[in-house]
Amino acid sequence: MTTPDRPEEPLDDVDSLEHVGRHILVVEDDDGIAVPLLRTLDREGYDVERVADGASALARAGADIDLVVLDLGLPDMDGLDVCRRLREQDFTGGIVILTARDGELDRVVGLDVGADDYIAKPFALAELLARLRALLRRSPAAAPQPSAERAASASASPLALVIDVAARRALAGDRELPLSTKEFDLLAQLDMQRGTVVTRERLMDEVWDANWFGSTKTLDVTVARLRQKLEGAGADVRITTLRGVGFRLDEGAPDA
Repeated sequence: MTTPDRPEEPLDDVDSLEHVGRHILVVEDDDGIAVPLLRTLDREGYDVERVADGASALARAGADIDLVVLDLGLPDMDGLDVCRRLREQDFTGGIVILTARDGELDRVVGLDVGADDYIAKPFALAELLARLRALLRRSPAAAPQPSAERAASASASPLALVIDVAARRALAGDRELPLSTKEFDLLAQLDMQRGTVVTRERLMDEVWDANWFGSTKTLDVTVARLRQKLEGAGADVRITTLRGVGFRLDEGAPDA
């Protein structure tokens, strides 16, 4: 496996000061990749730790982890399964896949199962650090709601949804929704045009990239996760699908 380019050299970047104390979990079984990467991230001011297999990553990733750097070639399970299961267990921090698999289909599948970014090895260290900083700026970690709290909110009266774009917070009443970067961006786009259909093409352009040429299945996966979180929080809105056209954020809970 190829190592990153010159990881032993620290990089001077004032942006890194914003992220001192942010907690990164590196999931990598190759010491040749993991050791210099851990050393560099530590020198950049991050709290960083490493696990070498998927089961340990699933057990360790929680509300105190801001971002996961995830290899796909793990000894006990495929990293794609780890990524999918992290999202299923409501991990809302960033996930960056770092792997030797650099095919277009690999990238599409990685993003479809919940990754925020996908970087192929060998990688430029400066670019990796810049992407981590950008993702951490957009994606503050938030603790998932306990299951009992979700049940209580679902049975209570619907709570008004408020989107604070500047603070990147979505509130149902006084409770903050634990949203990933893409989930928040998608919800914000729908909320800006609440009651109006937003086409699939526009959502892909605004939330992902105007030059994105991968599968749009990633949009459907993100909408499904967002619906679950809105319903779990008892928010007074629902996402309506217009098949073949797009999505609309409507007033009223799903069972209203």
